Amino acid sequence: MTLTNQDTPRTDHVRGAVPRSSRTARHRDGGPHQRQQRRTFWPFTAPALLVYGVLFLAPVGYAIWTSLYKWDGMGPMEWRGLDNYRLLFQDPFFRTSLANTLVLMFVGGIVTFAISLALTLVLREMQGRLFARSVLFFPCLVNGMVFGIAAGFLFSPDGPVNQVLALVGVDTPPKWLSTDNLMPLILGTLIWTATGYYTSIIMAAVDQIPQYLYEAAELDGAGPFQRFRHITLPGAWDVISVCAVLWTVSSVKIFELILLFGGSSSAYPPAESWNTAVYVYTEAFPQATTPRLGIATAAAITSLLMVTVVTLVMRRLMRREPLEY
Repeated sequence: MTLTNQDTPRTDHVRGAVPRSSRTARHRDGGPHQRQQRRTFWPFTAPALLVYGVLFLAPVGYAIWTSLYKWDGMGPMEWRGLDNYRLLFQDPFFRTSLANTLVLMFVGGIVTFAISLALTLVLREMQGRLFARSVLFFPCLVNGMVFGIAAGFLFSPDGPVNQVLALVGVDTPPKWLSTDNLMPLILGTLIWTATGYYTSIIMAAVDQIPQYLYEAAELDGAGPFQRFRHITLPGAWDVISVCAVLWTVSSVKIFELILLFGGSSSAYPPAESWNTAVYVYTEAFPQATTPRLGIATAAAITSLLMVTVVTLVMRRLMRREPLEY
């Protein structure tokens, strides 16, 4: 006997069957645990969002609004619109500051992470690596003022560095603290202090990689570099990408090193060593002229947009599928 469409029983009306709409709604609503999570989401998230909005979003909005005006911080505000940004990019000091910021971000970042990954390759195979990591991490604990004082002592014309060079026959040593050499000196100090910091973070991720993966690779004949390439690097990739974002953000905020290496109590550093942070400071707190808060906030917003774009592009390029052990 063949059932027609009219004779076919409807499963929605069978006793005990759950209507299709109810099953769909239940699937959409989730179980009790998911419903409990949705009920507690806003009570737990709202305080953090409120603090974030007050301490970050509101100042950023006020800075964007200020960047559209000509203002000295005390008198009336004069509308300029986007002219502040046009004047900003016409300023050779800002263009120099922006170029130095990009050098610190990309050149400093590439060298720092290259050294950090090389140290990770060595430390993972080394006995006493915990002590070595502590030694590498120590420079980032030292205040930046110490590095400025140490550089002034070590690289002064009669300092220890030039005295050692004189002993080996170098009669005319470089002028280490001259304007032309300030940026390489700042970059070298920054790389030295940051390398141990990021090496420690990456090594903490490497310690979580199961040991049996390395043992299996070693049994298959893989060397140290092959184990690093196929096990260490993929296993710590998520942490490395987070470190890259941290570096991108922190490289724009470098301020005290430039001020200490090139400035003094009565003068700013030479403009050739400025980055965008120092430029914003000099425009907001000039020594002999009227503050230009509109230009200063326009420079700050430009730096924020640059960091945002670089971070989004970097996260996109470094995205990988998560590994499960």
